[in-house]
Amino acid sequence: MTKFQISDSIQWKFFPFVAGRSIVLFTSILLFTESNIAIAKEYPVNIAQKTQVNDAISAAADAAYKEGKKLYEQGTGESLLKAIAKFEEALPLYQKLGDRPSEAFTVAHLGKIYSDLGQQQKALFYLDRALLIRREIKDKKGETITLNNIGSVYSDIGELQKALDFFHQALLLKREMGDKIGEARTINNIGNVYINSGEDQKALDYFQQALILRREVGDKLGEARTINNIGLIYLHLGQQQKALDYLNQCLALNQEMGDKSAESTVLNNLGTIYSDLQQQEKALDYFQKSLIISQKLGDKLGDARTLNNIGNVYLKMGDKQKALDYFQQSLPLFKSTENKLGLAANLGNIGLIYSDLGEQPKALNYYQESLSLYQKVGNRGGEALTIYNMASAQRKQGNLTAALSQIKIVINIVEDLRTKINSQELRASYFATVQNYYQFYIDLLMQMHKQEPSKGYDALALQTSERARARSLLELLTEAKADIRQGVEPKLLSQERDLQKQLDVLEKRRIQLLGGNYTKAQVQALEKENEAVLEEYQQVQIKIRATSPHYAALTQPQPLSLAQIQQQVLDENTLLLEYSLGEERSYLWAVTNKSITSYELPKRAEIEAIVQKFRQEITSPYLKHSPSIDALSKIILAPVASKLQNKRLVVVSDGALQYVPFAALTKPNSQGTSSYEPLLINHEVITLPSASTVAILRNEHKQRKPAAKTLIVLADPIFSIDDERLQSKVQTSPPAVTGANLNTLALNRAAKDSEVSFGRLQFTRHEAEQILALVPANKAKQAFDFTASRNTATSNDLSQYRIIHFATHGILNSKHPELSGIVLSLFDDKGMPQNGFLRLHDVFNLNLQADLVVLSACKTGLGGEVRGEGLVGLTRGFMYAGSPRVVVSLWSVDDQATSELMKVFYKKMLQEGLKPAAALRTAQLEIWRTQKYAAPYYWAAFTLQGEWR
Repeated sequence: MTKFQISDSIQWKFFPFVAGRSIVLFTSILLFTESNIAIAKEYPVNIAQKTQVNDAISAAADAAYKEGKKLYEQGTGESLLKAIAKFEEALPLYQKLGDRPSEAFTVAHLGKIYSDLGQQQKALFYLDRALLIRREIKDKKGETITLNNIGSVYSDIGELQKALDFFHQALLLKREMGDKIGEARTINNIGNVYINSGEDQKALDYFQQALILRREVGDKLGEARTINNIGLIYLHLGQQQKALDYLNQCLALNQEMGDKSAESTVLNNLGTIYSDLQQQEKALDYFQKSLIISQKLGDKLGDARTLNNIGNVYLKMGDKQKALDYFQQSLPLFKSTENKLGLAANLGNIGLIYSDLGEQPKALNYYQESLSLYQKVGNRGGEALTIYNMASAQRKQGNLTAALSQIKIVINIVEDLRTKINSQELRASYFATVQNYYQFYIDLLMQMHKQEPSKGYDALALQTSERARARSLLELLTEAKADIRQGVEPKLLSQERDLQKQLDVLEKRRIQLLGGNYTKAQVQALEKENEAVLEEYQQVQIKIRATSPHYAALTQPQPLSLAQIQQQVLDENTLLLEYSLGEERSYLWAVTNKSITSYELPKRAEIEAIVQKFRQEITSPYLKHSPSIDALSKIILAPVASKLQNKRLVVVSDGALQYVPFAALTKPNSQGTSSYEPLLINHEVITLPSASTVAILRNEHKQRKPAAKTLIVLADPIFSIDDERLQSKVQTSPPAVTGANLNTLALNRAAKDSEVSFGRLQFTRHEAEQILALVPANKAKQAFDFTASRNTATSNDLSQYRIIHFATHGILNSKHPELSGIVLSLFDDKGMPQNGFLRLHDVFNLNLQADLVVLSACKTGLGGEVRGEGLVGLTRGFMYAGSPRVVVSLWSVDDQATSELMKVFYKKMLQEGLKPAAALRTAQLEIWRTQKYAAPYYWAAFTLQGEWR
């Protein structure tokens, strides 16, 4: 008789996912935990033993076993129940025969079937028997399989430490046996345990190990399942597009292999993403397709999680009763399958319904049940989410003190989970998913401040605002001073360098491709390759941080308290204006070195609408003054008018306000008058990602020696083959390349979100020459034409200069902020195309001694907006590279007006000795007073970010 492996089963995992609501839904997300019954090859039975027993008993046992196996493989609920009867018929016969291997197979099948049916205690009973027998007969391969299966059951019922113990036992044996397929399966399962306990970074590390192994051995089924799990990590960490990419890959593989059970899982997960993206009808379509498959397969747990998620969709659509119906349908299914995480999510969702209906005591009872389950499992993310919803219910009842105690616990959990993510990108995107917690905390504190103004709740709210923003930037600035690559394995550093070179090679290939005849498919293939290399590059950087002794020794920088901001950041002449935009109301704190005053502002949506109109009007060169300037000023500045006086204003914006040049807003006492008087008249204006940023910058640069030379200017690069400077070299250029093609090229992946046309900037040379004339020749360097290149910008030469000035085009890539950057010469001095993009990840690798970097280009102050981090763009790159202050632009600027502005700016700095912030204000005032450039479009785009001293 022969026994064959039964295909891997799927055991569903659930973790809560933060949606964009003031009260957050619990979504059932499905991971693949893999188990199997037997081994991948035939297992010989002891023939000598079988000849000594009754042939009729043996034949009956084999027939029952084969029938049971056939029924199992049909995979429906009805066939599984019939399979149990057949295996139970075979089991006593094998026991009578003394056929221990066949007995092990049979009890393992029974354990597997009961696990599939959600009867986990019965599953453990049979799997424990299978493990005992396989150890007795020294069947190591069978032992590893059973260890995996037992681990899967413990993982499913939420006993995660027990699951880890069994998986690690299996992993040791798999490696000892050289079984790479089994090793990958076990590594995948360990990853699932870590995601269920809220340790996403560890989970991702294990999944990536599993994926490499599975591709190495050609295990397509396993590859699909691990791809699903990686996709869910990205979903959990707030990167929906990346999650979609992985899950669509997985779906295609599952459909190719006809794996219906896996297809149901991935359909459910795709539905979850579309629901999060507010595409509810599309989400319902995916959930219904998933439900049809799981019901056909008799998969109770699959039914439970999909019904739960359909309930989430109806709740988001405002149909509470329909949502409750679905949640209550899934509740008994979760209970019968003993799935603690799924049950916890489901109970939490029912609690949300009752909270929305105003029945807070009932809601709190459901939350308490949910919390107990999350705590038993050790899922800290679920615990935080549940306590957050409990705090919301308490606030609705007027129990503000109880709500405050609970939200403090939530914030502590979030802070702890955040530090366990090594990737800066994933840490920032995770932080964006939990911003609702911080907004709730701020709003609650400000409510309590309103009731008891003398208790200092407003100061705590300000500190919470600082805790909620630019944390990755604080960590990056702290990291910049430490040489985190010292002591790292040379192989990793070599990989990093190789991947940087690969990115450069891909950029050159892209230029060559887009400069000639190309197809959409070729561009997409290159895009995909670039994405893969970029991701690999990020993974290597994660490993460098994880293994760096210097990085490990770094103390996590803590945001400042009110007292620390007053002592370390502010002086007598400086006023901090810090904004926090909320769903129901927003806040402004006005802070001097001796006082704090707070103001309640309209909700985020109202402010965003006015900002949108303001941006449309201020970027028009024809409007010197517009109603939207007054309207926005009235909302965000008029309340604090009495505090402004003539102080320097340090602005920490939030959300849409990051796109506002405050210097162009109207003086509060001039609103409604016929003449336009910008805030600039009486105030020097600085913008910051957070107040804490300045303290870190000052600390990092206080003992640094100034650079030896004064100024380097990179200006007037060559963008087009039609440029007159290339005419004598045109014969050496590829004939297919044209100016039009290069303009198309410039709007490719690195520049596709930019609206600029890459023509020559005629006035940048004039601008550069006037600036350089202010500095002795031996203290300055010009890099024009072909030398205004990426090679110059990345050379060690830049570290000799105090001021670095770029006068060129800038590009914004909001999808991939790390590919935003500055455009330098796209041709070398022989007329050959070259990589001219200085991207954000290139900037991070610079080592500067600069006091100031000026990006006299378009949109250099923008970037991808990440909630909690602000605009992730070039500013943070140059700050990391060593400059404590950066001058950037908020829109596409006028070439000639910018040239005039920069000439005055440098004259005020270099000849009259003004600090950069004061010099910029003076220059903007002069340009504004020039009739030709009076409109804010011409002068207001530039802002100084960082240190103003």
